[in-house]
Formats: sequence, structure tokens, C-alpha cells
Amino acid sequence: MSFHYATRLHEAIKAKKTPALVGLDPRLNQLPPDVLAHARELHDDPVAVAASAFEEFCVRLIDVVAPLVPAVKPQAAFFEEWGPDGCLALARVIRYARTKGLIVIFDGKRGDIGTTAEAYARAYLAGADPQAAPWQADALTVNPYLGRDTLEPFVKVAAERGAGIYVLVKTSNPGSASFQDKITEDKTLFRHVAQVVEELALETNESGYGSIGAVVGATYPRELVELRAAMPHVPLLIPGYGSQGGAAADVAPAFDANGLGAVVNNSRGINFAFKASPYDEQYGAKQWEAAAEAATKKMIADLAAGTAAGKLL
Repeated sequence: MSFHYATRLHEAIKAKKTPALVGLDPRLNQLPPDVLAHARELHDDPVAVAASAFEEFCVRLIDVVAPLVPAVKPQAAFFEEWGPDGCLALARVIRYARTKGLIVIFDGKRGDIGTTAEAYARAYLAGADPQAAPWQADALTVNPYLGRDTLEPFVKVAAERGAGIYVLVKTSNPGSASFQDKITEDKTLFRHVAQVVEELALETNESGYGSIGAVVGATYPRELVELRAAMPHVPLLIPGYGSQGGAAADVAPAFDANGLGAVVNNSRGINFAFKASPYDEQYGAKQWEAAAEAATKKMIADLAAGTAAGKLL
């Protein structure tokens, strides 16, 4: 297996024949009743209950999706809300995902300068060797808005360890235009960020893609077309598919002719499929894992039918 992040990711995508990415977003009030009941049998403290339930839920979800998809994306905030117990649960979930052969993208949106940025990078970015960093992630989402020097320590550690970073370029939330779409020097701010990301990706290029990626939301399909053209060597992370309204047609421009170059995230639509039609009637809470599996397979089929990811089959 290659050391380089983008190459490792593409090998995993080709092995699973899909660019589908499953987000791990546990929320206490939405967890299946059996998971909560088991956690309450084990613990009296509410914080310990939440952390235990999150860990069990994510581990069982990983068991469902590991045969189907190349990667998972744990959202740090949901775990960190529960303090040290939650963080320990997150660490164990990441460790488990890597033992199952999954690429792990840590969604922490970290960003700082100098030695502080480097400390974040060394904490999270394990890359090719899970033991190279305490958090054991293959890749990390990074906030660039302190400037280019906030990215450089992450780029350095990523290159050393065969890890990747995904820089926030055009995010999927409705309010992203407040800052990201502002015009300066005849270009939107997100285009200025995209230019830096493309330059950094070229510096870390292997087989057409660098280890420096970008987050571009499926909820902005016109901007996605523009940004793919501006960042041809950048692997993309596409949030906004499914529950946020993005569809396969919206994400199609992210892919190259071989169906590579991007991963498409779906969190709530898979995590809590048992609560939504048609899976609620077909499976219900007692078969939540079967509902998650069915939703994952539907996403895989949707991307194959509506994008160049169909070339992977």
C-alpha cells in the first residue's frame, strides 16, 4: 500500500468501488433505544452513559459500513460535548475504525499558527501508520482563515506521515456566503483560498492528486464546478449530500473521468436512517443497523448512477 494519502484513499475507493463517506455524528437524543438502555445498565453517571452509548453506536455502525465504504468521518464536536469521557470514546472509535481497514477523516476543523498549529497536526495526523499520532487519524479538516501560515505546519506533518488535510474552502452551510463569497481583488475569498490549496496540493502531488484536499459543499453545485476547475490536483471532501439537500447530480462535477478525486459525506441520513422514510416502517429502531446498511447501499447506488463513480463498478 502507498504511503501517500491521496493514493491510499483512492486505493480504498477502488477496493470498495464507491466514494461514499459515512459521517459518525452520534447525538444522544437520537440514538437507538437498545444502545441507550445498554449504556444505562453499565453506568449511573449521565456523562459516562453518553460516552458509552456513543462508542457502542459508532462501533456497531462501523461494523455495518466497513464492508461497503472506504472511509468514515467522526465529527469531534459531538464527542467533545461530553468532556474527557467523550474524547476517550472518540479515540477508541477511531482506533476501531482503523482496525477495520477504514480511512479515518477527523472532522475537527482545527486551525492555528506556528508551533500551536504543528501541535494540532502532530496530535491528530497519524497518516499511514496509526501509531504515529495519539488520535490516529488519516486526515483532518482544517480552518484556513488565520492565513497561509496556519496551513503550513499541517502540510509539513501530513507529508512526513502520509496523512491528508481538508481545507475549508466553500462550506455547505447557508451562511457561508457571509465571509467566503466576499469579493477582494476581483475574486471571491473562497477562490483565493482555493488558489493556495491548489498550490499546496501540487507541492505534494502523486499520481495526479496532492495530499492537501478541500471541503466544498454539495449545496453549492455551481461553485463546485468552478472550484473543481480551479483545483484540479486537490482531493475534495463533499458535505451536504442527503439531509442537507445535495444530490448525486450536484456532486458529479467533483469527480474525474475515472470516478476518483472526491469523497461524498452522508451522516444523519445513514446514522439515523431508522427514523426516516422508508426505513422507519421497513426496519424501525429494533433493526437500526439494517436500516443504516440499506441507506448506505442506496447512497452507493445513487452515486454510481449519477456520477462518474459508476466507472468504479
